[in-house]
Amino acid sequence: MPEFNVLHADATLLVLDKPAGLLSVPGKGEDKQDCLSGRVQQRFADARVVHRLDMATSGLLVMALGAAAQRSLNAAFASRQVHKRYVAVVAGLLAPPVTEWGFIDLPILLDWPNRPRRIIDPQGQPSCTCWRVLKHDPTGQTTRLELEPVTGRSHQLRVHLQALQHPILGDALYGTPASLVKANRLLLHATRLELTHPVSGQAMVFSSEPPF
Repeated sequence: MPEFNVLHADATLLVLDKPAGLLSVPGKGEDKQDCLSGRVQQRFADARVVHRLDMATSGLLVMALGAAAQRSLNAAFASRQVHKRYVAVVAGLLAPPVTEWGFIDLPILLDWPNRPRRIIDPQGQPSCTCWRVLKHDPTGQTTRLELEPVTGRSHQLRVHLQALQHPILGDALYGTPASLVKANRLLLHATRLELTHPVSGQAMVFSSEPPF
């Protein structure tokens, strides 16, 4: 398993680059205890979880240092003051939206009998994603997208793109057999993170290039 990278560290927060295949937090079972938060806490004892990335997703993730910083960052995420962007490669040639950015507004519900899968359902939580086309690959019949989640539901980007019938390549939960075999990992990477430092008030922007 590749080690995580620390992109920024100060007395209040850490910005990390998580590899694909590493849990953000411990799961259930002895075989799911190795995770990013546990590894980070071996180096930064007071590191605390603020948000998560799916195990199969790589890219930028923030952790707080101390309870006060955790409360402040949790409030910033809850009030949507933290802005995240992702890059994904999806199956098929997805037509660009009429304007530069398209908007997916579809509620997401836990598919309880098939958890951890999520589904689109009118009874689900409101879920919104902005997206735009970066590049088409006519030969491979794929599309590279930039994604900005407005809400932060579990599996949101993956479920929304499946709903467009353009699943992310390598997605074992939401892909088709054809899209799954086109990549040896989920092609989803948290590439940009914008936030305000909870102590200094400084605007901070971090970036990480997708490894695909």
